[in-house]
Amino acid sequence: MASLPLSSLSSLTGKRLLLGVSAGIAAYKSALLVRLFKQAGCEVRVVMTEGAQAFITPLTLQALSGEPVRTSLLDPEAEAGMGHIELARWADAVVIAPATADLIARLVHGMADDLLTTLCLASEAPKLIAPAMNQAMWRHPATQRNVAQLASDSWQLIGPAAGDQACGDVGPGRMSEPEEIFNALAQHFSPPVKASGEISSRAPHIVITAGPTREALDPVRYLSNHSSGKMGYALAAEAAAQGARVTLISGPVNLPTPQGVARIDVETALQMHQEALRLAPQAALFIGCAAVADYRAESAAVHKIKKTDDNDTLTLTLIKNPDIIAEVAALPNSQRPFVVGFAAETQDVPRYANDKLQRKGLDMIVANDVSQQGLGFGSDDNAALLLWRATSGTEQLAAPPQTKKALATLIIRQALTLLPPQPSGALS
Repeated sequence: MASLPLSSLSSLTGKRLLLGVSAGIAAYKSALLVRLFKQAGCEVRVVMTEGAQAFITPLTLQALSGEPVRTSLLDPEAEAGMGHIELARWADAVVIAPATADLIARLVHGMADDLLTTLCLASEAPKLIAPAMNQAMWRHPATQRNVAQLASDSWQLIGPAAGDQACGDVGPGRMSEPEEIFNALAQHFSPPVKASGEISSRAPHIVITAGPTREALDPVRYLSNHSSGKMGYALAAEAAAQGARVTLISGPVNLPTPQGVARIDVETALQMHQEALRLAPQAALFIGCAAVADYRAESAAVHKIKKTDDNDTLTLTLIKNPDIIAEVAALPNSQRPFVVGFAAETQDVPRYANDKLQRKGLDMIVANDVSQQGLGFGSDDNAALLLWRATSGTEQLAAPPQTKKALATLIIRQALTLLPPQPSGALS
């Protein structure tokens, strides 16, 4: 097991953690998670669903935590003093790992049909959840809607990761490793990092869009672009490292979710538009880094479009997609976050970037020349020109070629420096 950073240990020392374990093969990892929390000096109490006990015994988790494991809402001894309410009040944080699709659905609908869901309703502590399920279940629209609702309800999602699964499938849905879950919780309790002494000690909620969108032509074909999502994911990772609460709205990419980031998966521009407008009013900073398709098919074919001998051409009718970043920038002042846009250009970058900054009403824009070989789409490196509004007009900063991680640090720090003071209660 990897050694734990001293900063993580100190941020969790003395914290009272309620660990929920639901019915999944990944429940065996919960034992490692309990051990990490105990090593950090936490008090840990475990609550298991009935199904979880088929994968790991309460006795194992009791031995590791040093506390009795609760498994039933109808425990006469514990409930003589309203034990479930006292347990909900006791916790400094609630962590559920693993969280099955069934449990996530029940949490979304506010059900209280077992001890774990009842505690979640009764607790006002921060809540973190690590999903674990088959890749098809994770990708199902119902699960994605439920996950999005949990993020909206202030749950912090951790993962899931992608890779080999117990069922033999390969894809997203694996529970994040115990060390990742531990680090996400430690980060939650760590004070935000200040950049150049100018960032508030309480960092804002940041919403970021990343990756491409896919616009269906028929059941097997779609319009898309070359965006890998690497820049947006680097921004999300850096924002989380600064101590912010980060929500990442992601198009289809092959990237793991950064630690401490709540991720909402979408496919189309309309889906991304819906999530962006739902979350933007809750944010202090909105960064539109996604490569959103400008157009979509007027209507996608129900069946695969066939190639025939007498059909040498194919005519498609495309209609314009909503301009997500412009609509966020046009929100009323009471709902409008500080808005950062991106511009991928192939020529005259400063002129086109400044035009987009003014035309769309943005506060800051990051422009890069995607015609440069080895930079931009799909690459690990990037170069950019940052432009932002100032009292004296427009100011700019040229960032030379560097890793996307390094560029993300520069962008996040610059945006947070420009962020106006937040009213009381606006930060999370």
